Amino acid sequence: MHGPASSGWLLVALCAATGAYCLARVRSGAEGRRGAAGGEALMGFGMAAMAVPAAVFTPPSWAWPVYAVVFGAAGVHALWAARSGAHHLHHLVGAAAMVYMSLAMAGSPAHAHGEGGSGVPLLTGALLLYFAGYVLLTGVRLVPVAAVAGGGGPAGRGDRPELARACRLSMGIAMVAMLLTL
Repeated sequence: MHGPASSGWLLVALCAATGAYCLARVRSGAEGRRGAAGGEALMGFGMAAMAVPAAVFTPPSWAWPVYAVVFGAAGVHALWAARSGAHHLHHLVGAAAMVYMSLAMAGSPAHAHGEGGSGVPLLTGALLLYFAGYVLLTGVRLVPVAAVAGGGGPAGRGDRPELARACRLSMGIAMVAMLLTL
């Protein structure tokens, strides 16, 4: 992504840590939550890979279309999963945003990396509004869950709803940052 290297490395660390936690949730979660946790892990690791500063590593030209195909497949899976619940639509929007960013990066010339402006402003703005709203709503929803979570019984490491929401919140914040630097 475009932008300074220090913020890029912070995004890499945040997204990789989130992806690792979501991967742990895949192993310990209930059957219905495993698919969502797997999609979130893919999103976290994919965002970490895309956030590596271009000054350190510039992916080969074929990498961006591969990202677009992988996240396009994740979007189709999210669309299929949305039949059972509307909460999967957020995964669809996230996958679509990753496809959009991949295609924007594939279409930007190598010398433009770091200068910004490689996306479609209207689509970038719509995605920014969506993810900013998602971050605010998730942040508000996180407060009551954290206050209530202390009164419940023992939960497994991967079965804590407040941590799962915190992961989604951090990925939403990272998505806003990545869209701003597109």
